Amino acid sequence: MIYFAYVHSVMSYGIIWGGNQPHTEKVFKIQKRVIRITTNSRARDSCRILFKKLEILPLYSQYIFSLLIFVTKNKHLLPTNYQIHSFHTRFKTNLHPPIANFTKFQRGVYYSRIRIFNKLPHNIKELANETKLFRNVLRRFLLHNSLYNSEEYFNYRK
Repeated sequence: MIYFAYVHSVMSYGIIWGGNQPHTEKVFKIQKRVIRITTNSRARDSCRILFKKLEILPLYSQYIFSLLIFVTKNKHLLPTNYQIHSFHTRFKTNLHPPIANFTKFQRGVYYSRIRIFNKLPHNIKELANETKLFRNVLRRFLLHNSLYNSEEYFNYRK
């Protein structure tokens, strides 16, 4: 189990800045290979079950986790929709995304963190002010869903 903690700490270092880049697919394949080797699984076995069983977050889930913890710690720096306009809408507690025309900016950390936070299920988003509880609930959510890429996250339905 110490080995898994070491692999997790190496992978999570700087993941906020590089977790959404094209080269992360290679790192994710290595992560799956390590999981298969340590559990004596075959090369064609699904790792989703293994990630859940070992309670390890896949690379993209680690990225989401790290990014959202960063957002909750620095939430005071990000305006909500209600702060921008004082209308009582159902999305008033969402973070207000800046206008962005460039794809490179939209894939960057600043814009991605807002989109990912706003897409969280409402019951988890409500806990953003209680850091410990938010961290635990978010981790359980990500472990349960074992997300492999952004498409899975943004297409998630309760």
